[in-house]
Amino acid sequence: MREELTPAEPRTRTLCDVIPKARAFTSGPRDLARARSLNVPGQALFPVRSHLSIGNRHPAIYNSLMLALAVTAASATAAVAAGYQSMSPTRQWYGRTFIGNPRLARQLALTYDDGPNDPHTQRLLDLLAKHNVHATFFLIGRYVRQLPHVVREISQAGHVIGNHSFTHPLLIFKSEKEIRRELNECRAAIEDAIGAHSHLFRPPFGGRRPAVLRVARELGLQPIMWNITGYDWNAPAAAGIEKKISRRIRGGDVILLHDGGHKQLGVDRSQTVIATDRLLSQCQNKGFEFVTIPEMMQKPDTSFQAPPLAR
Repeated sequence: MREELTPAEPRTRTLCDVIPKARAFTSGPRDLARARSLNVPGQALFPVRSHLSIGNRHPAIYNSLMLALAVTAASATAAVAAGYQSMSPTRQWYGRTFIGNPRLARQLALTYDDGPNDPHTQRLLDLLAKHNVHATFFLIGRYVRQLPHVVREISQAGHVIGNHSFTHPLLIFKSEKEIRRELNECRAAIEDAIGAHSHLFRPPFGGRRPAVLRVARELGLQPIMWNITGYDWNAPAAAGIEKKISRRIRGGDVILLHDGGHKQLGVDRSQTVIATDRLLSQCQNKGFEFVTIPEMMQKPDTSFQAPPLAR
């Protein structure tokens, strides 16, 4: 049985007044159709501000509710913005990171994360040597411990090696003590394999907050991000990797690719190797020069004296 408004009832009553047991409506066309089937006029369902009964009868309550809603909305917006700034590689809210050098319009820097990874790291080394190109490799410490001979091959081929933490955690959720341990253990693993190396550090997943960058700098490390990625971590086809990178190249770019995977050794990176070969040929034919990160930063000396390891 329908419940209808009687002439004596004011047309500014809300839906809850008219249909106490009804579910809440929204303002879509389907809801208006449902309202008409109940003989409830639109203004009764969705009264304008001047007819809001709570606001008219209890302005203090209404204002408190509106303030609470505004604060909640502002907090949610701030949380979303903070999360975006933590993970977006080019954002600088939480401190300066190196993402490229647009003044060097004919230079590009290839970087590889999550190695060493047998055999794909070695295949990349062969390919880079064929094109006479040096790159920057950000290594995971626990893999360095397992494959120190591959790390030595990277170094002996003239490539730059950077710190990518020991176990590849999302550092924004770690304490300062845990962050420090991750970076120190990775640095110790690399030093045991090859001795002194670069002062470069790339946070796993690109995740950082002020504490991550502060600890890194206290350890003498320079945070490095990127401004172009091939999105190759899930091993798409080489053509897709190449397309995602080539359409964004402008010059002075830092390109992110992967020679390994953070979950385990042996991840198939054959498509990244193929895409790298194509990119090198394409970009060199266009007159681009490939450099390491220190060269792009115009700091060619990559050796440094690290602070003592915290025990």
